[in-house]
Amino acid sequence: MAFEFLKRKKEEPKKAEKKTEKKTEKKAEKKVKETALPLKNKKDDIAFRVLKNPHVTEKSTFLNERDQYVFKVFEKANKYEIKKAIENLYNVEVASVNIVHIGAKERRVGKTKGIKQGYKKAIVKLSKGKIEILER
Repeated sequence: MAFEFLKRKKEEPKKAEKKTEKKTEKKAEKKVKETALPLKNKKDDIAFRVLKNPHVTEKSTFLNERDQYVFKVFEKANKYEIKKAIENLYNVEVASVNIVHIGAKERRVGKTKGIKQGYKKAIVKLSKGKIEILER
């Protein structure tokens, strides 16, 4: 009886470890569910691996009038993949794809220095169809 308090202390950390393991597993499952997008079919899978988002600026809105659309894309994407992704996602016919690499730039706020991250953008010219990027 005198040593029961020692046994209880040894058992409690084991229970706590199990609880933390369960919590981390649940958090990992939630992250997987949040990041995984429901795909309608395999054609959409290409688009989500290639395209990040439409690049909406003043210049890109002027290009929209000439059936040219600007998208931010992942660094490893090539012209063929971008063309295929846009055609599958928006059901349009792509005439050409031009790619521009925007380099990283140094920025400074007061004494602190930082880097504005670079990106890759694609200018897509359509031969048939239109894309509604900003719906009014």
